Order: sequence, then structure tokens, then C-alpha cells
Amino acid sequence: MKKTLLLVFALAVMPIGVSAQSPIVEFWRARAEKGDALAQLNLGVMYENGRGVPEDDAEAVRWFRLAAEQGNAFSQSNLGVKYLNGEGVPQDDAEAVRWWRLAAEQGYANAQFMLGVMYRFGTGVPEDNVLSFMWWNLAAAQGNENAQENKNIAEQQMTREQVAEAQRMSREWLAEHGN
Repeated sequence: MKKTLLLVFALAVMPIGVSAQSPIVEFWRARAEKGDALAQLNLGVMYENGRGVPEDDAEAVRWFRLAAEQGNAFSQSNLGVKYLNGEGVPQDDAEAVRWWRLAAEQGYANAQFMLGVMYRFGTGVPEDNVLSFMWWNLAAAQGNENAQENKNIAEQQMTREQVAEAQRMSREWLAEHGN
């Protein structure tokens, strides 16, 4: 919790246009280069948004990947977005799904929402309304309003059997993942 607050505070107070040689940037870079996943995430966000460093999607991806490979769900989800949009990496829907799945398996609601979208439209995965509903159901249970809205719309277009299957899969997922 303390690390998360430090990250949020650092991003909130960092002015746009701070020199890449500033003490704030160097603080995060030193920690990131030692393998601190939170610092790597922070640098990724800084490069993504041009906060304290020049905006650079490829550099953002580099830092997100280092944190993601350590299991940081937020970084994994950010990589999904980068691959979906081709920002700093070649556009690749299947790779976006791969990163979102890693984050979703950790219970990260935004990644669960995006998996629902990908399954709904068959983007990077085969189209599957039941899996789409399941991922939206899991994200909605965590308060993701977009997932709740999409789930409500999808439910109107699915059979009772499909909805029941998706709900059963959601319960099994929760039981397996301890959420």
C-alpha cells in the first residue's frame, strides 16, 4: 500500500516537462534498473504520458514489460493496450489478449473487461459470447461499470442456457482463484 501511494503521489506532483535528468526521474530510474517492478511501472507511465521524460511509447513498453514479467497486473494490462493499438510495438490482437489474460487471472478488473470485449467481437480470440459474459461478469462484480453495462446488453442477446453457463464458469473461476 505504501509503495502504491508513493507511486500515485509521485505522478500527481510531477510537473509535465521535468528534465529527464531531474532527481525525481533519476530516483525512479535507479530503482527500476535494480528490478523494482513498481518503479518500472512508474517509468512506463511517465514515458507513456510524457511526465518528466519525453513521451515515448517504445520506452514505455520496455518498462511495462519488465514489470509485467514480474507479474505486475497493471503493467500486463497496459501492455495489452499497447499491443491492441500498436503503440511502441507492432499491433497484435493475440498478444494483447495474452497480456490481458495474465492480468485478468490475477483478478484485475480492467483486463477482465477487455477480455470480455475481445471474446465478444472475436478479436485475437474466437468469438465466444459465453466467455465474453463470464469475463464481464467477473469485472462487473468488482465494480467495473462498463462491464456491467456490456453484460446487461449481452444477456439480452443470449439464451438462458448460455447465461447460466457463463455464470457457472464465473463461480468456478472465483472458487479456483480465491476471489
